[in-house]
Amino acid sequence: MQLIRDLKDTLLPHQNGVGLAAPQIGVILRVVIIRLGAGNDQDCEANSPIALVNPEIVDFSEECKDYDGCLSFPGLYGETTRPHYLRVTGIDEDRKPFERDFTGFDAVVLHHEIDHLDGVLFIDRIERLEELYRVVMDSYGKPVQIPVTEIVPIIRVTDLAE
Repeated sequence: MQLIRDLKDTLLPHQNGVGLAAPQIGVILRVVIIRLGAGNDQDCEANSPIALVNPEIVDFSEECKDYDGCLSFPGLYGETTRPHYLRVTGIDEDRKPFERDFTGFDAVVLHHEIDHLDGVLFIDRIERLEELYRVVMDSYGKPVQIPVTEIVPIIRVTDLAE
């Protein structure tokens, strides 16, 4: 399927990219790709993305806090709450029906991509603006989180009324 090839061609050049949904490349179809194993110490780049067509969550666990980011918002991260277990049905890349369990960060990634299919972005799951951040390297080469509120001035409705 050409769409799946397009999704993979779009994702693969992004070293930190672990998933992509068709709406992110302007195609309004329920297709996602994800790289399994991204939350492990192993190099997830070595894992080829798998495609899921019409994925539907049929069971999930209690939600836990985890970090989130998105290729649609390069360099922006935040803490979201998502399930760490999903049972999903759909159609695989070979056009065969499947039912599969996803756990840990794989479940988080898949939940994020299914959100894209439903018009939900990870920033919609952020409770407070102060929880969004960028990661920069300090003078010692150590990554530091900088809240977006320290980078971008926030204009409140009350400011506009003055």
